[in-house]
Amino acid sequence: MSALRTEWDGPVLRVTLARPERRNAFDATLIRELTEAFADVGDARAVVLAGEGPSFCAGADVEWQRGSIELTYEENVEDARHLYGMLATIDHCPAPVVACVQGFALGGGSGLVACADVAIAAADAVFGFSEVKLGIVPAVISPFVLPRIEAAARRYFLTGERFDAQAALRIGLVSEVAADLDAAVERVVGELVAAGPHATRAAKRLIREGPRGTATVELAARLRTSDEGQEGLRAFLERRDPAWRSASSS
Repeated sequence: MSALRTEWDGPVLRVTLARPERRNAFDATLIRELTEAFADVGDARAVVLAGEGPSFCAGADVEWQRGSIELTYEENVEDARHLYGMLATIDHCPAPVVACVQGFALGGGSGLVACADVAIAAADAVFGFSEVKLGIVPAVISPFVLPRIEAAARRYFLTGERFDAQAALRIGLVSEVAADLDAAVERVVGELVAAGPHATRAAKRLIREGPRGTATVELAARLRTSDEGQEGLRAFLERRDPAWRSASSS
């Protein structure tokens, strides 16, 4: 049985961790399926990443961890490489990724949250980088988490303590804490779908790669003269919806 459920909702791809009986914890199968799902999101205007049941993702599965005790150093390197590859694939997804976070988001679950462009948490969400409690460190997720939480890692990576949604908001791990999680996620998805499809992906590349001198001038000119840019500007001046908004609602 698949550990993941993917479904299209118009231009939105919904990817749901489907191991609620294990609090959607990672194992080799889930890591592989998540990597495959995000490796090709087609023309998705947005990807919603969620967890089925009361928790988003409680980190590594206990039984999977039990098996890792017997692995050699080389086998552990390979396991870590698969996990890193999954996180990198999500982080590099060309379409914007929105994480819908409830319940536990621990260890690798917090790493998943850090890979999203917009992470919205329920008020009851619980986060933590608990690896040090097990005598290990959050090394594999650190390239994705550290840019989000920066100096706060000096507390939370070292103590391994759990923290609530408001603390996650304060340190930048999540974008918003919502009383109505589903409604908040759909509001953000609606904003993404209302934006120009090519412009949104170009904006995500710009954020990832950073401005590069005169290349930014060329980017602005290229998008303004593109079919999408021309349509958007004309629609604004003519006080009507651009064509892509009509297409996304059909």
